[in-house]
Amino acid sequence: MPTNEGTIDRALRVIAGLVLIALVFVGPQTPWGWVGVVPLLTGLMGFCPLYTVLGLNTCPRG
Repeated sequence: MPTNEGTIDRALRVIAGLVLIALVFVGPQTPWGWVGVVPLLTGLMGFCPLYTVLGLNTCPRG
């Protein structure tokens, strides 16, 4: 899988994912916080399948 996310994009995804997952343990404590796993994993891997479908690329090397 080629990288299709830039550094800022990846950092924002990891932060958003962690914030959403934190909602499971604090705040409203609903299971919807587990949606944060998706941006967390895509941010850590540097690859977003949806970007491939849409033809987007935020990586400066791509």
